[in-house]
Amino acid sequence: MSEPKMVITERSGPLTGIRVLDLTSVVSGPICTQALGDLGADVIKLESPTGDQTRYSGAPFKEPLFSAMHTQMNRNKRSLVVDLKSEAGRDLVLEFIPRIDVLVENFRPDVMDRLGLGYEALSSRHPGLIFASINGFGSDGPYASLPAYDQLMQGLVGVMPAQGGDGPPKPVHGPIADKTSGVIAVGAVLAALFARERDPEKQGQRVEVAMLDAYASFALPDPMTPRAFPPDFEENGMSDAFFRAWETADGHVVGLVIQDRQFTALCRVLDRMELATDPRFEQMGTRLGNYVELVATLEDDIRKWSSADFVARAREEGATFGPVNDVEAFLDDPQVRHRETVRILDDERFGPTRYLAPPWNFNRTPASIDRHAPRLGEHSEEILLELGLEQASIDALRAGNTIR
Repeated sequence: MSEPKMVITERSGPLTGIRVLDLTSVVSGPICTQALGDLGADVIKLESPTGDQTRYSGAPFKEPLFSAMHTQMNRNKRSLVVDLKSEAGRDLVLEFIPRIDVLVENFRPDVMDRLGLGYEALSSRHPGLIFASINGFGSDGPYASLPAYDQLMQGLVGVMPAQGGDGPPKPVHGPIADKTSGVIAVGAVLAALFARERDPEKQGQRVEVAMLDAYASFALPDPMTPRAFPPDFEENGMSDAFFRAWETADGHVVGLVIQDRQFTALCRVLDRMELATDPRFEQMGTRLGNYVELVATLEDDIRKWSSADFVARAREEGATFGPVNDVEAFLDDPQVRHRETVRILDDERFGPTRYLAPPWNFNRTPASIDRHAPRLGEHSEEILLELGLEQASIDALRAGNTIR
Protein backbone atom coordinates (compact mmCIF):
# COMPACT_ATOMS: atom_id res chain seq x y z
CA MET A 1 0.00 0.00 0.00
CA SER A 2 1.39 3.40 -0.96
CA GLU A 3 2.14 5.97 1.72
CA PRO A 4 -0.30 8.89 2.08
CA LYS A 5 0.81 11.86 0.03
CA MET A 6 0.98 15.32 1.51
CA VAL A 7 -1.51 17.71 -0.07
CA ILE A 8 -0.99 21.38 0.70
CA THR A 9 -4.34 22.83 1.70
CA GLU A 10 -5.49 25.85 3.68
CA ARG A 11 -4.06 25.60 7.18
CA SER A 12 -6.43 24.36 9.86
CA GLY A 13 -4.59 24.86 13.16
CA PRO A 14 -5.37 27.42 15.86
CA LEU A 15 -2.53 29.69 14.65
CA THR A 16 -3.82 29.89 11.08
CA GLY A 17 -3.31 33.46 9.87
CA ILE A 18 -0.24 34.05 12.06
CA ARG A 19 2.97 34.67 10.12
CA VAL A 20 6.28 33.71 11.75
CA LEU A 21 9.72 34.82 10.61
CA ASP A 22 12.13 32.08 11.69
CA LEU A 23 15.74 33.27 12.00
CA THR A 24 16.82 30.23 13.99
CA SER A 25 19.17 27.34 13.38
CA VAL A 26 20.26 23.97 14.79
CA VAL A 27 17.76 22.72 17.46
CA SER A 28 16.29 25.09 20.06
CA GLY A 29 14.81 27.62 17.64
CA PRO A 30 13.75 25.21 14.86
CA ILE A 31 11.93 23.00 17.40
CA CYS A 32 9.98 26.08 18.54
CA THR A 33 9.07 27.33 15.07
CA GLN A 34 8.22 23.85 13.79
CA ALA A 35 5.66 23.54 16.58
CA LEU A 36 4.19 26.92 15.63
CA GLY A 37 3.95 25.63 12.06
CA ASP A 38 2.26 22.44 13.20
CA LEU A 39 -0.28 24.65 14.97
CA GLY A 40 -1.12 26.37 11.69
CA ALA A 41 1.23 29.36 11.50
CA ASP A 42 2.86 30.29 8.20
CA VAL A 43 6.54 29.85 9.13
CA ILE A 44 9.08 31.55 6.87
CA LYS A 45 12.50 30.07 7.56
CA LEU A 46 14.93 32.86 6.70
CA GLU A 47 18.34 31.29 6.08
CA SER A 48 21.76 32.57 5.16
CA PRO A 49 23.11 31.64 1.72
CA THR A 50 24.90 28.67 3.32
CA GLY A 51 21.77 27.43 5.13
CA ASP A 52 20.95 26.13 8.59
CA GLN A 53 23.71 24.03 10.14
CA THR A 54 21.36 21.03 10.43
CA ARG A 55 21.34 20.80 6.63
CA TYR A 56 24.96 19.60 6.94
CA SER A 57 24.52 17.21 9.86
CA GLY A 58 22.35 14.30 10.93
CA ALA A 59 22.83 11.68 8.21
CA PRO A 60 21.47 10.14 6.08
CA PHE A 61 21.32 12.75 3.32
CA LYS A 62 18.84 12.69 0.44
CA GLU A 63 20.84 15.33 -1.43
CA PRO A 64 23.43 17.97 -0.48
CA LEU A 65 21.98 20.36 2.14
CA PHE A 66 19.05 18.03 2.92
CA SER A 67 19.73 15.84 5.92
CA ALA A 68 17.48 13.58 7.96
CA MET A 69 17.97 15.91 10.93
CA HIS A 70 16.72 18.81 8.81
CA THR A 71 13.47 16.93 8.13
CA GLN A 72 12.82 16.43 11.86
CA MET A 73 13.25 20.12 12.75
CA ASN A 74 11.83 22.01 9.79
CA ARG A 75 8.57 20.59 8.46
CA ASN A 76 5.68 23.01 7.92
CA LYS A 77 8.10 25.79 6.90
CA ARG A 78 9.02 27.61 3.72
CA SER A 79 12.62 28.59 3.01
CA LEU A 80 13.66 32.15 2.13
CA VAL A 81 17.37 32.85 1.63
CA VAL A 82 18.53 36.39 2.50
CA ASP A 83 22.05 37.64 3.16
CA LEU A 84 21.44 39.61 6.35
CA LYS A 85 25.03 40.84 6.39
CA SER A 86 24.32 42.93 3.31
CA GLU A 87 22.66 46.32 3.51
CA ALA A 88 20.10 45.24 0.92
CA GLY A 89 19.23 42.16 2.98
CA ARG A 90 18.75 44.21 6.14
CA ASP A 91 16.61 46.73 4.26
CA LEU A 92 14.49 43.91 2.83
CA VAL A 93 13.63 42.66 6.32
CA LEU A 94 12.86 46.19 7.51
CA GLU A 95 10.55 46.57 4.52
CA PHE A 96 8.44 43.47 5.14
CA ILE A 97 8.58 43.25 8.96
CA PRO A 98 5.17 45.01 9.36
CA ARG A 99 3.63 41.93 7.72
CA ILE A 100 5.15 39.57 10.33
CA ASP A 101 3.41 38.62 13.59
CA VAL A 102 6.22 36.75 15.34
CA LEU A 103 9.99 36.78 14.88
CA VAL A 104 12.03 34.00 16.52
CA GLU A 105 15.83 34.11 16.68
CA ASN A 106 18.45 32.13 18.57
CA PHE A 107 21.63 34.10 17.95
CA ARG A 108 23.91 35.32 20.72
CA PRO A 109 22.38 38.33 22.49
CA ASP A 110 24.14 41.09 20.51
CA VAL A 111 23.88 39.68 16.98
CA MET A 112 20.48 41.06 15.97
CA ASP A 113 21.42 44.56 17.14
CA ARG A 114 24.69 44.39 15.19
CA LEU A 115 22.70 43.42 12.11
CA GLY A 116 20.49 46.45 12.62
CA LEU A 117 17.52 44.13 13.25
CA GLY A 118 17.22 44.24 17.04
CA TYR A 119 13.94 44.59 18.87
CA GLU A 120 14.06 48.39 19.13
CA ALA A 121 14.70 48.80 15.40
CA LEU A 122 11.95 46.38 14.36
CA SER A 123 9.31 47.35 16.93
CA SER A 124 9.62 51.02 15.90
CA ARG A 125 8.38 49.92 12.48
CA HIS A 126 5.93 47.31 13.80
CA PRO A 127 4.77 47.90 17.41
CA GLY A 128 2.67 44.71 17.33
CA LEU A 129 5.66 42.43 16.65
CA ILE A 130 6.32 39.53 19.02
CA PHE A 131 10.13 39.25 19.11
CA ALA A 132 11.24 35.97 20.71
CA SER A 133 14.91 35.43 21.56
CA ILE A 134 16.28 32.03 22.56
CA ASN A 135 19.86 32.22 23.80
CA GLY A 136 22.23 30.43 26.13
CA PHE A 137 22.57 32.51 29.25
CA GLY A 138 20.29 35.52 28.78
CA SER A 139 21.16 38.98 27.53
CA ASP A 140 23.13 40.08 30.60
CA GLY A 141 25.34 38.64 33.32
CA PRO A 142 28.89 37.25 33.36
CA TYR A 143 28.10 34.41 30.90
CA ALA A 144 25.94 36.40 28.45
CA SER A 145 28.52 36.52 25.66
CA LEU A 146 29.66 32.91 25.96
CA PRO A 147 28.72 30.33 23.32
CA ALA A 148 26.11 27.88 24.54
CA TYR A 149 25.73 24.24 23.59
CA ASP A 150 23.45 21.57 24.93
CA GLN A 151 26.04 19.51 26.80
CA LEU A 152 27.43 22.66 28.44
CA MET A 153 23.96 23.33 29.82
CA GLN A 154 23.54 19.76 30.98
CA GLY A 155 26.82 20.00 32.85
CA LEU A 156 26.03 23.38 34.36
CA VAL A 157 22.51 22.65 35.63
CA GLY A 158 23.66 19.89 37.96
CA VAL A 159 21.90 16.66 37.01
CA MET A 160 24.70 14.86 35.19
CA PRO A 161 26.29 13.41 38.37
CA ALA A 162 23.01 11.76 39.38
CA GLN A 163 22.45 10.50 35.83
CA GLY A 164 25.84 8.82 35.96
CA GLY A 165 24.91 6.78 39.05
CA ASP A 166 27.99 5.10 40.47
CA GLY A 167 29.99 5.93 37.34
CA PRO A 168 31.18 9.24 35.92
CA PRO A 169 28.71 12.10 35.25
CA LYS A 170 26.53 11.20 32.26
CA PRO A 171 24.71 13.53 29.87
CA VAL A 172 21.39 12.63 28.30
CA HIS A 173 22.08 11.20 24.83
CA GLY A 174 20.41 13.91 22.81
CA PRO A 175 20.07 17.71 22.93
CA ILE A 176 17.56 17.76 25.78
CA ALA A 177 18.43 21.28 26.95
CA ASP A 178 18.00 22.61 23.42
CA LYS A 179 14.69 20.84 22.94
CA THR A 180 13.41 21.92 26.36
CA SER A 181 14.25 25.54 25.54
CA GLY A 182 12.39 25.27 22.24
CA VAL A 183 9.27 23.85 23.86
CA ILE A 184 9.29 26.53 26.57
CA ALA A 185 9.71 29.18 23.88
CA VAL A 186 6.53 27.92 22.17
CA GLY A 187 4.58 28.65 25.35
CA ALA A 188 6.20 32.08 25.63
CA VAL A 189 5.23 32.98 22.05
CA LEU A 190 1.65 31.81 22.54
CA ALA A 191 1.35 33.79 25.78
CA ALA A 192 2.71 36.91 24.08
CA LEU A 193 0.22 36.50 21.22
CA PHE A 194 -2.57 36.13 23.76
CA ALA A 195 -1.43 39.28 25.59
CA ARG A 196 -1.37 41.19 22.29
CA GLU A 197 -4.86 39.97 21.46
CA ARG A 198 -6.19 41.30 24.77
CA ASP A 199 -4.33 44.62 24.52
CA PRO A 200 -6.59 47.39 23.13
CA GLU A 201 -3.55 48.84 21.34
CA LYS A 202 -2.37 45.42 20.08
CA GLN A 203 1.16 45.98 21.36
CA GLY A 204 3.74 43.25 20.93
CA GLN A 205 6.76 42.67 23.13
CA ARG A 206 10.17 41.03 23.36
CA VAL A 207 10.30 37.59 24.98
CA GLU A 208 13.59 36.02 26.05
CA VAL A 209 14.15 32.35 26.87
CA ALA A 210 17.62 31.54 28.21
CA MET A 211 18.57 27.88 27.89
CA LEU A 212 20.07 28.04 31.38
CA ASP A 213 16.73 29.04 32.89
CA ALA A 214 14.64 26.80 30.66
CA TYR A 215 16.57 23.61 31.30
CA ALA A 216 16.83 24.32 35.03
CA SER A 217 13.06 24.79 35.21
CA PHE A 218 12.58 21.43 33.49
CA ALA A 219 15.31 19.33 35.13
CA LEU A 220 15.46 20.57 38.71
CA PRO A 221 12.00 20.62 40.36
CA ASP A 222 12.47 17.17 41.89
CA PRO A 223 16.18 17.56 42.80
CA MET A 224 15.19 20.85 44.43
CA THR A 225 12.68 19.08 46.71
CA PRO A 226 15.15 18.28 49.53
CA ARG A 227 16.62 21.78 49.08
CA ALA A 228 13.34 23.67 49.23
CA PHE A 229 13.68 25.08 52.74
CA PRO A 230 17.21 26.34 53.25
CA PRO A 231 19.38 25.80 55.17
CA ASP A 232 17.83 22.35 55.79
CA PHE A 233 18.88 19.66 53.35
CA GLU A 234 18.19 15.94 53.41
CA GLU A 235 19.24 13.52 50.67
CA ASN A 236 17.75 10.10 51.41
CA GLY A 237 18.17 8.06 48.23
CA MET A 238 14.50 8.45 47.22
CA SER A 239 15.39 9.81 43.78
CA ASP A 240 17.42 6.73 42.86
CA ALA A 241 14.65 4.47 44.17
CA PHE A 242 11.90 6.21 42.20
CA PHE A 243 13.73 6.81 38.92
CA ARG A 244 15.02 3.35 38.23
CA ALA A 245 14.66 0.53 35.76
CA TRP A 246 13.76 -2.78 37.39
CA GLU A 247 15.84 -5.70 36.19
CA THR A 248 13.97 -8.74 34.82
CA ALA A 249 15.17 -12.15 33.67
CA ASP A 250 15.75 -10.86 30.13
CA GLY A 251 15.87 -7.06 30.35
CA HIS A 252 14.25 -4.25 32.28
CA VAL A 253 10.85 -2.73 33.05
CA VAL A 254 9.85 0.58 34.61
CA GLY A 255 7.11 1.36 37.08
CA LEU A 256 6.07 3.03 40.32
CA VAL A 257 4.22 1.81 43.37
CA ILE A 258 2.36 4.80 44.80
CA GLN A 259 -1.38 4.27 45.25
CA ASP A 260 -2.59 1.57 47.65
CA ARG A 261 -4.46 -0.32 44.94
CA GLN A 262 -1.35 -0.32 42.74
CA PHE A 263 0.72 -1.81 45.54
CA THR A 264 -1.88 -4.48 46.31
CA ALA A 265 -1.99 -5.36 42.62
CA LEU A 266 1.80 -5.75 42.56
CA CYS A 267 1.65 -7.99 45.62
CA ARG A 268 -0.80 -10.23 43.77
CA VAL A 269 1.45 -10.35 40.70
CA LEU A 270 4.46 -11.37 42.78
CA ASP A 271 2.51 -13.63 45.14
CA ARG A 272 3.72 -11.54 48.07
CA MET A 273 0.39 -10.69 49.72
CA GLU A 274 2.03 -10.58 53.15
CA LEU A 275 3.60 -7.27 52.08
CA ALA A 276 0.16 -5.74 51.55
CA THR A 277 -0.39 -5.81 55.32
CA ASP A 278 3.20 -5.07 56.33
CA PRO A 279 3.06 -1.90 58.50
CA ARG A 280 6.06 -0.48 56.60
CA PHE A 281 4.26 -0.61 53.26
CA GLU A 282 0.51 -1.00 53.87
CA GLN A 283 -0.44 2.67 53.57
CA MET A 284 0.81 5.18 51.01
CA GLY A 285 2.41 7.58 53.50
CA THR A 286 4.53 4.99 55.26
CA ARG A 287 5.17 3.15 52.00
CA LEU A 288 6.66 6.25 50.40
CA GLY A 289 8.67 6.91 53.54
CA ASN A 290 10.11 3.39 53.25
CA TYR A 291 10.34 3.30 49.47
CA VAL A 292 14.08 2.57 49.40
CA GLU A 293 13.49 -0.47 51.60
CA LEU A 294 10.51 -1.53 49.46
CA VAL A 295 12.64 -1.54 46.32
CA ALA A 296 15.21 -3.76 47.99
CA THR A 297 12.40 -6.10 49.09
CA LEU A 298 10.86 -6.47 45.62
CA GLU A 299 13.73 -6.41 43.15
CA ASP A 300 14.66 -10.11 43.50
CA ASP A 301 11.04 -11.15 42.89
CA ILE A 302 10.73 -9.02 39.75
CA ARG A 303 14.07 -10.35 38.48
CA LYS A 304 12.52 -13.84 38.18
CA TRP A 305 10.09 -12.75 35.43
CA SER A 306 10.62 -12.09 31.75
CA SER A 307 9.84 -8.49 30.86
CA ALA A 308 6.92 -9.36 28.58
CA ASP A 309 5.27 -11.72 31.05
CA PHE A 310 5.69 -9.34 33.95
CA VAL A 311 4.27 -6.33 32.07
CA ALA A 312 1.31 -8.38 30.82
CA ARG A 313 0.52 -9.68 34.29
CA ALA A 314 0.99 -6.26 35.91
CA ARG A 315 -1.40 -4.63 33.44
CA GLU A 316 -3.91 -7.40 34.01
CA GLU A 317 -3.89 -6.78 37.77
CA GLY A 318 -3.69 -2.98 37.59
CA ALA A 319 -0.05 -2.46 38.63
CA THR A 320 1.66 0.46 36.90
CA PHE A 321 4.56 -1.13 35.02
CA GLY A 322 5.63 -1.00 31.41
CA PRO A 323 8.46 -2.07 29.11
CA VAL A 324 11.79 -0.35 28.55
CA ASN A 325 11.68 0.03 24.77
CA ASP A 326 14.41 0.94 22.35
CA VAL A 327 13.28 3.25 19.54
CA GLU A 328 12.42 0.41 17.17
CA ALA A 329 10.24 -1.23 19.83
CA PHE A 330 8.53 2.11 20.44
CA LEU A 331 7.77 2.46 16.73
CA ASP A 332 6.22 -1.02 16.77
CA ASP A 333 4.22 -0.48 19.97
CA PRO A 334 0.47 -1.10 19.45
CA GLN A 335 -0.56 2.12 21.20
CA VAL A 336 1.90 4.15 19.16
CA ARG A 337 0.51 2.60 15.99
CA HIS A 338 -3.08 3.19 17.08
CA ARG A 339 -2.43 6.84 17.94
CA GLU A 340 -0.33 7.39 14.80
CA THR A 341 2.25 9.00 17.05
CA VAL A 342 4.66 8.45 14.17
CA ARG A 343 3.43 8.99 10.63
CA ILE A 344 4.89 8.12 7.25
CA LEU A 345 4.06 10.61 4.50
CA ASP A 346 5.17 10.40 0.90
CA ASP A 347 7.54 13.16 -0.18
CA GLU A 348 7.30 13.49 -3.94
CA ARG A 349 10.99 14.47 -3.98
CA PHE A 350 12.42 11.68 -1.81
CA GLY A 351 9.74 9.08 -1.15
CA PRO A 352 8.39 7.89 2.23
CA THR A 353 9.40 10.16 5.11
CA ARG A 354 8.76 9.39 8.76
CA TYR A 355 7.60 12.19 11.09
CA LEU A 356 6.58 12.45 14.71
CA ALA A 357 2.97 13.61 14.77
CA PRO A 358 1.99 16.98 16.27
CA PRO A 359 1.36 16.22 19.95
CA TRP A 360 -1.85 18.24 20.30
CA ASN A 361 -5.40 17.18 19.47
CA PHE A 362 -7.91 19.97 18.82
CA ASN A 363 -11.42 18.92 17.90
CA ARG A 364 -12.13 22.10 15.93
CA THR A 365 -8.79 23.46 14.70
CA PRO A 366 -6.54 20.41 14.28
CA ALA A 367 -2.78 20.65 14.11
CA SER A 368 -1.34 19.02 11.00
CA ILE A 369 1.70 18.30 8.87
CA ASP A 370 1.10 20.14 5.59
CA ARG A 371 4.60 20.71 4.25
CA HIS A 372 7.76 18.66 4.09
CA ALA A 373 10.99 20.35 5.21
CA PRO A 374 12.08 22.76 2.45
CA ARG A 375 15.11 22.80 0.21
CA LEU A 376 17.36 25.82 0.75
CA GLY A 377 15.70 28.85 -0.82
CA GLU A 378 12.88 26.75 -2.25
CA HIS A 379 10.20 29.38 -1.61
CA SER A 380 12.12 32.67 -1.78
CA GLU A 381 10.27 34.15 -4.73
CA GLU A 382 6.87 32.85 -3.62
CA ILE A 383 7.28 34.39 -0.16
CA LEU A 384 8.54 37.76 -1.33
CA LEU A 385 5.69 38.12 -3.81
CA GLU A 386 3.23 37.39 -0.97
CA LEU A 387 4.97 40.00 1.18
CA GLY A 388 4.32 42.65 -1.46
CA LEU A 389 7.54 42.89 -3.47
CA GLU A 390 7.40 43.47 -7.21
CA GLN A 391 8.98 40.92 -9.53
CA ALA A 392 11.50 43.48 -10.73
CA SER A 393 12.67 44.09 -7.15
CA ILE A 394 13.01 40.36 -6.54
CA ASP A 395 15.05 39.96 -9.72
CA ALA A 396 17.34 42.81 -8.67
CA LEU A 397 17.86 41.30 -5.21
CA ARG A 398 18.74 37.96 -6.77
CA ALA A 399 21.12 39.56 -9.25
CA GLY A 400 22.90 41.25 -6.35
CA ASN A 401 23.16 37.94 -4.43
CA THR A 402 21.05 39.36 -1.61
CA ILE A 403 18.55 36.52 -1.97
CA ARG A 404 18.65 33.06 -3.46
